[in-house]
Amino acid sequence: MSEVRSVVDRDDLLSQRVREQWTSQLGRRLDVLIAGCGWPEPLDLGQAEARVIGIDEDLPALRKSTSARKDLDSWALGDLRSVPVPPRAFDVVYVPFLLERIEHSELVLDRLLTGLRPGGLLLVRMRDRASAYGACDRLAPSRLRRMLWRRFVPSGTVGPLPAVYEQIASREGMHSFCLVRGLMVTEDISASSGPALNGPLGKLARAACSVVEVLSRGRRPASHDEITMVIRNPQSHFARLI
Repeated sequence: MSEVRSVVDRDDLLSQRVREQWTSQLGRRLDVLIAGCGWPEPLDLGQAEARVIGIDEDLPALRKSTSARKDLDSWALGDLRSVPVPPRAFDVVYVPFLLERIEHSELVLDRLLTGLRPGGLLLVRMRDRASAYGACDRLAPSRLRRMLWRRFVPSGTVGPLPAVYEQIASREGMHSFCLVRGLMVTEDISASSGPALNGPLGKLARAACSVVEVLSRGRRPASHDEITMVIRNPQSHFARLI
């Protein structure tokens, strides 16, 4: 069952899980891959020794945001279906707000998983296609989204980015993906963090989400728009089969 937490609690949780991963490795350097590095919210690694690599799509807004980051040791932008991901090279793969905005998202996530070591962590944050906010985002014409973006979101927000929302960008889709691949979902959290909800016209955005919830008879809830998951890659192939 999912749990609803505040944005602060959620961010602290992910950073804490990464620091715990470093501690469990008895001080060995932590290798972290951020897939979606154009979204500028770094993890708080504390005292952990880490090498952080970022990858994302090559879009003007993402290039500008990524080049301004100071927490990345290196980064590459391009087609995520072909960006090199060395096998079993990372202890943590962090995927913030990527899956809902790319095509072939399952294929991309499978490629990212090849880079995750046994016992490693997959951290996912995504906008939920099944939420009222996700429905508004994915159904709005791209031209309309571009026209309204700066009016609705806080200043400096990266975007507007594509709104693709394939099936994996949902709680059911992500759990099914993990089940088939033998991954263990250890934490599943709902949150409300959509940029339009916190912008100058936040009241109007929340009202629109409430209308979508009513019209969908509750199938598109307005209570959350984000899903955050902590997922562990089992230590052995046999554990994955179980």
